[in-house]
Amino acid sequence: MTTNHTGRVVVVTGGGAGIGRACVEAFIAAGALVAVLDRDEATDLPAGVTVHRVDVTDDAAVEAAIRAVGEEHGRIDALVNNAGVSGVGTIEDGTLDDWSRLWDINVLGYVRVTRAALPYLRESTAASIINMSSCTATSGFRQRSAYSATKGAIEALTRSAAADLVAENINVNAVNPGTVDTPFMAELAARADDPVQRRREYESRQPTGRMVAPAEVAAAVLYLADPVNRSSVGTVVTIDGGIASLHITQA
Repeated sequence: MTTNHTGRVVVVTGGGAGIGRACVEAFIAAGALVAVLDRDEATDLPAGVTVHRVDVTDDAAVEAAIRAVGEEHGRIDALVNNAGVSGVGTIEDGTLDDWSRLWDINVLGYVRVTRAALPYLRESTAASIINMSSCTATSGFRQRSAYSATKGAIEALTRSAAADLVAENINVNAVNPGTVDTPFMAELAARADDPVQRRREYESRQPTGRMVAPAEVAAAVLYLADPVNRSSVGTVVTIDGGIASLHITQA
C-alpha cells in the first residue's frame, strides 16, 4: 500500500535516531510536515523537519513544543509516541528509582505528549496516534523485566485510549517490533566480549534470521497514520520477524 501524507502535520518523539528517524524520513518522503521532539540534538534530518529539543519527562517543555507545532499549523494530524529507553535486568535488579525512571520516560512520556497534543489532534479530520511497543510486551525475554513491564503498559494504554477517543475520530494504535537493527543495538553488541557473536544472537531471535529494519517499522506506522485507513483502531501491528507466532523446530 502506498501511503500519501501530503500536507499532514506529524509529530514524532525520539525522532533523531533509530526507529524514530526512520519514521521521520518515511513521513517526509510521503509529503508530510514533520516535527521532531528529542532530548538529544538531532542532526542530518531531512530538509523541512522542525526539531524541538525536549525531554519527555519535562511537562512544561513538552507542552511548549506541542503548542508551537499546533499553533503554527492549526492542527496535528498524527502523533508517533516513540521516545523511550531500554533497561536490562531481572525483577530483582535495579533500584525502585531505576524502575520509576523507566516508567516516567516510557509510559508517562507517552501520556504527557498525548495529553498536550489532543487539543490539536481534535482539529484534524483524520487524526491518528501511534504508540511504539516492543516484542518484549508479548514474548518473554530474559533480563528485560522493567522494560517489558513498560511496553506491556503501552499496549494496554493503547487499547483503552482507543476506546476513549474513537468517537472523536482519533484512532489510536500501536506497533510491536522485534529486535530492530538500530544504532542502540549496535552499541549493545559492541560492548560484548564477542560483538560478532552477540549480533548473531540478536539476529537469531527472529525466525527470519535477521533483525527488523527500521524502515519496516516506519512502513507500519505510515499505514496506521494514513487518512484512508480509518478502520484500524485499538490494534497492535506486529513487525517482529515471527518471534511471537513462529516456533521453528525440526519436524
